[in-house]
Amino acid sequence: MSSYFKDKVVIVTGGTDGIGKALVEELLSHGAKVATCGRDHDKLYRLQSTFPSYHLHTMVADVSNENDCRRFIETTIKFFGGIDVLINNAGISMRALLKDASLDVIRKVMEINFFGVVYCTKYALESIIQRKGTIVGVSSIAGYRGLPGRNGYSASKFALQGWLEAIRTELMGDGVHVMWVCPGFTTSNIRHAALNKDGDSQGESPMDEGSMMTAEECARHILRAVEKKKRTLVLTFTGKRTVFLNKFFPGFADKMVRKFFFRDGKLVK
Repeated sequence: MSSYFKDKVVIVTGGTDGIGKALVEELLSHGAKVATCGRDHDKLYRLQSTFPSYHLHTMVADVSNENDCRRFIETTIKFFGGIDVLINNAGISMRALLKDASLDVIRKVMEINFFGVVYCTKYALESIIQRKGTIVGVSSIAGYRGLPGRNGYSASKFALQGWLEAIRTELMGDGVHVMWVCPGFTTSNIRHAALNKDGDSQGESPMDEGSMMTAEECARHILRAVEKKKRTLVLTFTGKRTVFLNKFFPGFADKMVRKFFFRDGKLVK
């Protein structure tokens, strides 16, 4: 990677685990000034302690809370003077069939995955416009294809991509670049932290993590896409195949997705 990110101010929401943490570490290694937030004070403290001599600003914040987002953006601008790149990475998943899930689970997923992006982007927008910067949304294959057992998650990612596409066209005249990335199945904490039907953390992943792209590799792909100002980025062969099949052969995709996620009529993944 070139020196594109050197001295740029980059916000990464949800930077204490998985792809977010990998993004923070990669950006710092390339000389960026990084601000990140998360809900776990201890994880943020460990991250700050790991990079004591780097330009790193951290804050405890829940992106589903508008005031937390506002304070995080305002302190970042005060700390670094402005914002060049906003990577909306914070997110949560779910694993429950609609017939079993509490409505609060779907609402919580939407508040974090969609409204969290709206809040952070809205409060950062003036500075990003001034610097002709970049807005990134970390979406999912579930933003192209609804996934069973992840109905609320899919809804949040469909909403996210539609919203980003809308503001992308709104901001073209301002010199602001807007893009969204879909990592596909990547080793991260998102499946362990996924909400079950009652809104509690799942605690274990039903997926084979060993066969997935690493968070570090995913982070490098995302940052290269930001540098090249790509419109979208879909990662992994499975992800690209799913998007292709769903676009051109939706009925076949229905059957394939059903077969992948269900065994004997029961959700297994």
